[in-house]
Amino acid sequence: MPEKSDFKVFVGTIVHSDDVNSLDILQNTALGVKGEKIIFVADEGDLDILQEEYGFRNDVIQRLTPFQFLMPGFIDSHVHAPQYYNAGPNRSIPLLDWLTTITFPTEAKFADTKFAEVAYTKAINRLMRLGTTTASYFATLHVDSTLILADIAEKLGQRAFIGKVSMDTNCPDFYTEYSLQHAIDDAERFVHLMNVKDYTRVKPIITPRFAVSCSGELMKELALIADRNNLRIQTHLSENEGECEFVRKLFPDHYNYADVYDRAGLLTNKTVLAHGVHLEKAEVRAICSRGAGISHCPNSNITLRSGLCNVRELLESDVDVGLGTDLSGGYSPSMLDSIRHAVQTSNILHLDHSCDDKPLNFKDAFRMATLGSAEGYKAA
Repeated sequence: MPEKSDFKVFVGTIVHSDDVNSLDILQNTALGVKGEKIIFVADEGDLDILQEEYGFRNDVIQRLTPFQFLMPGFIDSHVHAPQYYNAGPNRSIPLLDWLTTITFPTEAKFADTKFAEVAYTKAINRLMRLGTTTASYFATLHVDSTLILADIAEKLGQRAFIGKVSMDTNCPDFYTEYSLQHAIDDAERFVHLMNVKDYTRVKPIITPRFAVSCSGELMKELALIADRNNLRIQTHLSENEGECEFVRKLFPDHYNYADVYDRAGLLTNKTVLAHGVHLEKAEVRAICSRGAGISHCPNSNITLRSGLCNVRELLESDVDVGLGTDLSGGYSPSMLDSIRHAVQTSNILHLDHSCDDKPLNFKDAFRMATLGSAEGYKAA
């Protein structure tokens, strides 16, 4: 019996995005993979030459049918793993009320690590069946259950950024950090425990929930932790008008919502900001100048009636924009659903004459769901 080869060669149609084309279709193409690394992408006519060069056998060549194509896995740039458990109910209330009555009670259950293991296994399995091979997860306040989420992602073969959520103010008593120092210590402990594990696909990400539930002191300390450990940062920005008004009251001396993060040191070239629906022009300029990215979450923006994000305007301002499901603000864990909602949102903005520029098409949305999300996390 021949020795099993770690080489695989796929021959057929390959679909991907690059810096020139939002959707590039390569027909009659050979793609070679050794282990987990793409070794070559070449014309099918060069297969014999490639076989001689790399020494792979005929039995590792898989030919796609005319109705099949190969594409990169989806990258969900914003997803709340514990909220897989409460996807769907109570869509009739706005963001801040929904967090208090639905989301926070659900996330509090993840103090139970056995519950967390079952719930997170279901969530990641579901996302992977839907083609999401990379995800940036918000978990919960709980270090131990968040580490379980990281273990499950690694075990199941999903690339992931795992965020232990930090929040120390304007939170319910049953779901908040015990103190500012406890929040800092837990964030540092989480990063340390993640770094000492021998993960091949999973990395920690600093995750202040949003400015409403994080004190200025906590945000500054989290920024320092991110800087010391060279980590990415994820949070929410300008999702909902009520949220934006709350932030203005909490931080009256700041120019705008983005300035809160900027002064805290959280607005960096390793930061991804979810939503960005109600951004001022000065905020867009600041995000661009800092090299931060936006995760567009159109299903959630519509479902919670938060607003319509003008993605074309962000792209033309040279802001990196990826795509996210925002489960369970968005009711579907499917990135295909997010692609559809991104196109529909852009069409709606143009139907009511809110925009003069060109609406997004499915090619633009495909790029956002793959290469765009990777660029936002500087993982391209």
